[in-house]
Amino acid sequence: MRFLLRLPQTHLRKLSSSMSVLMGSKQFLEFCLLPSFAASSPSCTRGAQRQLSSVSRRFRPVLASRPVSKSSPYHQRPNGVSPYTSISRAPNPGNVLNAIEFSVSMFDPEDGAVQSRLANLRLKLADNGIDAQNCPSGQYSGLICPECEGGDSGEKSLSLFIAADCSSATWNCFRGKCGLKGGVRVSCNTSMTLVDGRFATSVVPMEKAERKVTVESLELEPLCDEIEDYFAARMISAETLKRNRVMQKRIGDEIVIAFTYWQRGELVSCKYRYLTKKFFQEKNTRRIFYGLDDIEKSSEIIIVEGEIDKLAMEEAGFRNCVSVPDGAPASVSSKETPSEEKDTKYKFLWNCNDYLKKASRIVIATDGDGAGQALAEEVARRLGKERCWRVKWPKKSEDEHYKDANEVLMSMGPHSLSEAVRSAEPYPIQGLFSFKDFFDEIDAYYHRTHGHEYGVSTGWKTLDNFYSVSVVVPGELTVVTGVPNSGKSEWIDALLCNLNHSVGWKFALCSMENKVRDHGRKLLEKHVKKPFFDADGVYAYVSPYLLNSYGRSVPRMSVEELDEGKLWLDDTFTLIRCELDSLPSIGWVLERAKAAVLRHGIRGLVIDPYNELDHQRTQRQTETEYVSQMLTKIKRFAQHHSCHVWFVAHPKQLQQWDGGPPNLYDISGSAHFINKCDNGIVIHRNRDEKAGPLDLVQICVRKVRNKVAGQIGDAYLCYDRATGLFSDSPITPEKPERRSSRRP
Repeated sequence: MRFLLRLPQTHLRKLSSSMSVLMGSKQFLEFCLLPSFAASSPSCTRGAQRQLSSVSRRFRPVLASRPVSKSSPYHQRPNGVSPYTSISRAPNPGNVLNAIEFSVSMFDPEDGAVQSRLANLRLKLADNGIDAQNCPSGQYSGLICPECEGGDSGEKSLSLFIAADCSSATWNCFRGKCGLKGGVRVSCNTSMTLVDGRFATSVVPMEKAERKVTVESLELEPLCDEIEDYFAARMISAETLKRNRVMQKRIGDEIVIAFTYWQRGELVSCKYRYLTKKFFQEKNTRRIFYGLDDIEKSSEIIIVEGEIDKLAMEEAGFRNCVSVPDGAPASVSSKETPSEEKDTKYKFLWNCNDYLKKASRIVIATDGDGAGQALAEEVARRLGKERCWRVKWPKKSEDEHYKDANEVLMSMGPHSLSEAVRSAEPYPIQGLFSFKDFFDEIDAYYHRTHGHEYGVSTGWKTLDNFYSVSVVVPGELTVVTGVPNSGKSEWIDALLCNLNHSVGWKFALCSMENKVRDHGRKLLEKHVKKPFFDADGVYAYVSPYLLNSYGRSVPRMSVEELDEGKLWLDDTFTLIRCELDSLPSIGWVLERAKAAVLRHGIRGLVIDPYNELDHQRTQRQTETEYVSQMLTKIKRFAQHHSCHVWFVAHPKQLQQWDGGPPNLYDISGSAHFINKCDNGIVIHRNRDEKAGPLDLVQICVRKVRNKVAGQIGDAYLCYDRATGLFSDSPITPEKPERRSSRRP
């Protein structure tokens, strides 16, 4: 039957004038006629036949989808024309309607539908772990089996066949130890419309209704002794099987294990497993986690890769555990995380979102192989890495780890499995580190195994002498400034140590001017109250000047004190560091700080300094506008997460500086630094022996928005170079404060 498009009369009138010109041309006839028509026409020359045979392949014959009455004007009558063509005669050039009907018949209305079916089919194959993106229809393709992965040789043992009309696909693994078999089917409706003078095929996928299943409809049975013995060999007790409602199903002469999927007491799906480790699921059922009801009221959950691993976790004392329904992907997708509507592979995560959003800590305990790690990454990137932890399975040998939870249970027992879960580490986040990641470097620094830890003499002894208050309120922003080498960073470090020792606060450090080992040394000295190095060691590398200024008579911290201090470092501080070549933006820093709040419970954030951030802005945006927006973002972060932020900003170059402390309006960039901050502090070190001791540090409180928290004024501290500690100064200079020549 030929394909006929019914057009309104208004469209016909508009098209008649242009069509009458086109239809009389030779090009139109070559465009419309099929090779089969030309071959059957006695008036068609061989040259014309050769021209017509080159017509585009898309002008394919279209078969009738249902019988056509012989009385119909479109019934195919024997006239020498091939019975498989969509036309019965050449068009009458004088008849516009016939011409339109004829030209439309040249388009295959199924072309768009086939492509849509192929796309849907590939999505369904992906749900089963089969990547068919490069597999054509109508022929067999060899692929890596998602179940056995081709064995040790990695052979392409999976044979995939996609039907020519793309309505179905079947697969079969020919490895004797695997034998994976299966198939999927798709269907859709098509319609053709006229859009901008061109015919287009629209495809409307047919949504399949979600099946309702019951134990009775699936013909499930209680477990027999053979299946219970199978689980007993895997150290899964009958009590655990009964609580999780593990059943069996008879398929022919075989018995398969039935893992029942329940949601709030209702059976929604079932997954079957042969004893030979072949799987299949009930079609058109809701995809959810296995054991979903066990995490309904849990703030901490565990996610594993298989149903037996879920049962193994229960044997180790963890009922707050679920298993993914579909196994692991071959690798991590290089594409962006798709939207909920397009994320078909991980639809179960979206279906269980009401359960997952209540969890503050998610432990991912997938298999230790490459596919298991890929699954962990895909799950973590959707749930938020800041609340995810990762289990590292114990070592089986020097070069090999156990694969999954059930293998650990069988080989090492429930206690070892429990220890592995409780020892889970925070899921890695790019740019967010703990001090533990740098312990080896700090140890090497302490024992001086790298060499040149103290620096190297320049060869000129004179040059070596120089070149080698208030209450802290959560939710506020404190801007700290001061001329270079005034001790801004040292004072903030000492303040953080005091807050940790007194109230137990934890902090995130985005200190871009410090190496990790140097920053760790400074913090350790303030915590242990002893120098990191001894004076003799320093003297061996640099000048005698440092012998009097670093170490003096204070003994160096011991190895035991170093080890205790490293544990304190890792527990108290989180590092935000950009390992890329480009500078980090303030948004990048605050995103990592948010993760540190959720993961480590930090109460303070240090950003040091402002000029080490990326400050790209639009051409129409002034620096003042940019600084205003940046400080607004920081304040919102502080208020939303109840976190105090210390922001270090350097002053601009001072003209005719008289040695006094700068003003907050001297900060480089904008007056908004003082306008928008809650607290403004200037750190200034005495450089004049006539004005007082050189270790005297002046803390100038220049702004306090919250009068309950403090007031404007100056405090004087003594700085101990050996330990990095600050202490109250017994001396208060009587000389009035000197000011820079710059005025606000």
